[in-house]
Amino acid sequence: MTATGLSETELARFNMIEQQIRPWMVQDHRVLQALIDVRRERFVPPRLRALAFSDVELPLVINAVDTHETMLTPKVEARLAQELQLQSTDCVLEIGTGSGYQAALLARLAQQVTSIEIDSRIAAFGTENLSRNKVGNVKVEIGDAHAGWGTAEYDAILLTGSVPAVPDALKYQLSIGGRMVVVVGTQPVMTACRITRTSAASFDTEGLFDTVIKPLRGTAVSQFKF
Repeated sequence: MTATGLSETELARFNMIEQQIRPWMVQDHRVLQALIDVRRERFVPPRLRALAFSDVELPLVINAVDTHETMLTPKVEARLAQELQLQSTDCVLEIGTGSGYQAALLARLAQQVTSIEIDSRIAAFGTENLSRNKVGNVKVEIGDAHAGWGTAEYDAILLTGSVPAVPDALKYQLSIGGRMVVVVGTQPVMTACRITRTSAASFDTEGLFDTVIKPLRGTAVSQFKF
């Protein structure tokens, strides 16, 4: 992709990738192509579309109501997607649907995405965005999945909010060889980690990069509020 002859919107997308995302060590060509194919501006709240490619978190304001949740910055969304190391046959569990954009990125890289959202208003917004953009391999469900979701095992799990510690129940929903990417810690110190299940009872944890994102909503987070 080059900047020559691009429309204003596509030039903004190009600059987002070249100036924000590539410098953040996102080099996987499949992820970069997904960022081109999935129209981020179609997932942000309508009044914020002018900021769709900006390096800021965007508030999820739905029907003039502030949900107090945000879309992550584009570079964080891209890096999280890359660090899952997805294959086209993978089944993914995403916890925290938000706008649906992250799920749409994952859906470009995997076979199936199950996305869980605790807030029914946000779930409806994400579902509508995914449907309007014809993303057919994402299933959005409503509930609190901070400590696991059902009994299925997944090839990859992504938490889109931070947690003070990773619940064991979530780790055991990884298949053997499965990867979880999660931001662990409390402000001001948080680290994105990749946890790989290496056997029935063994896991490897790798620190990836430092960042700060909002806590995942759910009882595990509320226990740490003061």
